[in-house]
Amino acid sequence: MGLIPSLICITLHELSHGLVAYLLGDDTAKRAGRLTLNPIKHLDPMGFLMMLVFHFGYAKPVPVNMFRFRNPKRGMAITALAGPVSNVLITIVFLLLFGLLAPILAVNQVGQYVLQMIELTAYISMGLAVFNLLPIPPLDGSKVLFSLLSDEGYLKLMRYERYGSLILLALVATGVLGRPLSAAIAWCYGRLFPIAQGAYSLSYSILMH
Repeated sequence: MGLIPSLICITLHELSHGLVAYLLGDDTAKRAGRLTLNPIKHLDPMGFLMMLVFHFGYAKPVPVNMFRFRNPKRGMAITALAGPVSNVLITIVFLLLFGLLAPILAVNQVGQYVLQMIELTAYISMGLAVFNLLPIPPLDGSKVLFSLLSDEGYLKLMRYERYGSLILLALVATGVLGRPLSAAIAWCYGRLFPIAQGAYSLSYSILMH
């Protein structure tokens, strides 16, 4: 059940990075064919496996040439933030859909399955947002944090970005990161869930009239 929601969340997350970079003056992602809704272009095998198993993970990073931005570090930070922000927006949209459609679809098994898929998309998207804000390379939070460093320090730390995936896997597999992160995701999701409740009340009242 998590396959399609994960693909939706990953694809829109990475597409947001590429679009924002393009708007800021860097067409590297466009030339690499990453401004696409084709999920295959954005998949990282390890990150996708983590999403299916733990409901948080990462995709293949969109290529960005920070030196094509007018302000390289600020442009990189804005581009990095675009992914998590897009996932929060996806969570909000799918919670609205969940609430609005629940009175209609909950009447049979097929409808209930669709509702579960919609809610799972919202939850996985929130997980992707929270997870990617961690300041560990190659996650988006590291690029935002690194933008506060000197140019020399920034470039030095970016050289070690490729080792971040191994660190993340170790932290999740040992439970050091998994439990606190799951709690953080559940807390953030709970703060937004009233959107679904409000949408449900509105939809139900319309149907009753």
